[in-house]
Amino acid sequence: MPKRKDIKSILVIGAGPIIIGQACEFDYSGTQACKALRSDGYRIILINSNPATIMTDPDVADKTYIEPITTEIIEEIIKKEKPDAILPTMGGQTALNAAMALKKEGILKKYNIELIGANSEAIENAEDREKFKKNMTDIGLDCAKSIICRSIEDAKKSLKSIGLPAIIRPSFTLGGSGGGIAYTEEEYLKIIANGLDLSPTKEVLIEESLLGWKEFEMEVVRDKNDNCIIICSIENVDPMGIHTGDSITVAPALTLTDKEYQIMRDASFKCIRKIGVETGGSNVQFAINPKNGRMIIIEMNPRVSRSSALASKATGFPIAKVAAKLAVGYTLDELKNEITGTTPASFEPTIDYVVTKIPRFAFEKFKNTEAILGTAMKSVGEVMSIGGNFKESVQKALCSLEIGFDGFDQNEEINIQDLKKKLIERTPQKILYVAEAFRRDLKLDEIYEMTKIDKWFLEQIHELIIVENQIKNEDVLNNKEKLQYIKSIGFSDKKIAKILKIKSDDVRAARNKFKIHPIYKKIDTCAGEFESKTPYMYSTYGSSDLSACESEPTNKKKVIILGSGPNRIGQGVEFDYCCC
Repeated sequence: MPKRKDIKSILVIGAGPIIIGQACEFDYSGTQACKALRSDGYRIILINSNPATIMTDPDVADKTYIEPITTEIIEEIIKKEKPDAILPTMGGQTALNAAMALKKEGILKKYNIELIGANSEAIENAEDREKFKKNMTDIGLDCAKSIICRSIEDAKKSLKSIGLPAIIRPSFTLGGSGGGIAYTEEEYLKIIANGLDLSPTKEVLIEESLLGWKEFEMEVVRDKNDNCIIICSIENVDPMGIHTGDSITVAPALTLTDKEYQIMRDASFKCIRKIGVETGGSNVQFAINPKNGRMIIIEMNPRVSRSSALASKATGFPIAKVAAKLAVGYTLDELKNEITGTTPASFEPTIDYVVTKIPRFAFEKFKNTEAILGTAMKSVGEVMSIGGNFKESVQKALCSLEIGFDGFDQNEEINIQDLKKKLIERTPQKILYVAEAFRRDLKLDEIYEMTKIDKWFLEQIHELIIVENQIKNEDVLNNKEKLQYIKSIGFSDKKIAKILKIKSDDVRAARNKFKIHPIYKKIDTCAGEFESKTPYMYSTYGSSDLSACESEPTNKKKVIILGSGPNRIGQGVEFDYCCC
């Protein structure tokens, strides 16, 4: 079906200031949406209180209001601009909550304005924990045992049936804000009080403990004709108990069986249909018990999320842009895949590489904050890396954090007792402690019992430590095949030099002697099945054959623009704006 002609102007609600849990991902999605809708002839009005964003640039929207995102201000803008519709799914939790407040106060009805992308009923079905659980139960999807509480008294009564440890999740909050894991009654009541205070609806969900379960996400897109596709599956390397924004994640999911993936895929489609998101993207989260395979659905975000930005970059599929087009009536088969230029957007992307996301923390800036992770997000930024395999991808990500890592760096100072304690605790650098545990000859099963990180990931790290020892004990710089393999699993020149106690220039010289260089591959959404039109690249040492390089350089003069790396305190989206 063609685009809607009954809509002429659209109000897009931005995400406001950058806060933990809501960063430049929403500037990325909002900018995509505004440009996509303007290109179709719609008049775009934007409200966003953050001036250091690309979306507030004068050429992104027809009218931009740098104002507080409150119902009073939005109503004043509505009076003046008279939009036909509001798009609330591009500005994170801030935009969703603002849209629900407009609905509650009768402003949408008063000015006859429609919510597009996700209506108020769909938002409530997903964000209200009680309604979400009922909806999932109605369609036969298993949920964690849970109770909704609206007061401390309710919480005290619920403690007996739920037990400890308990997971506390407030409704309508961002990044798990106000939630947590309670191990004692004192912690339980403290987290409940905080959660009730931060929840706009003054309610919290108290859930049975799923600590140690495996966590997965599905990025789903649906159009008006009920065509549904999975853009990307994402797996959390860290087990349940750590907010997905603070967890190391990989795409595609690497430890699911095909049967588990298909069950999860079907469940995602059932979920988005039942919740009522008729057009656009949603993020659906699942947990699987590694002991018996029981799968439960955790939650759904009826909007573009942090994970949507990761999935977009991981696959090359512009989720926010497509979601915006679907919101105004297009269907997936009507939209072209811009990377291939020939296939429709209804083709599910195929990934023949591994993407790793590692969060960046700033605990050194907050001296009174304990460096322990939980269900409330604490990271301030993240890095993404792409490699031909998990080993290459994760080592590239560690080097990208810009905190001095050259890969799985050694920690010789920690004693074995403290090391085991760190493996049990939910610490930001647990993956490095896992590597150190293998260096100290701890067994894989023992490490698994302490970390609950899937054994496949542990085995991958173990293999890297075995190669570390080979670098120490074998003359790898004079063995072309061995050096090629070492580079193909992500060992940087600097890391190899550190192991051998030589200069990185010496490693580079050995590589050059054997003509071992990175090649560049395209992210094309289709694993090379169709020709790619977009120069979106990643480097890999997976092949020494230069004919496999897909970069196609020209003879034109070139300029390299250096980006600023992961967000951190003092360095945020402003530098993304500068590079654009």
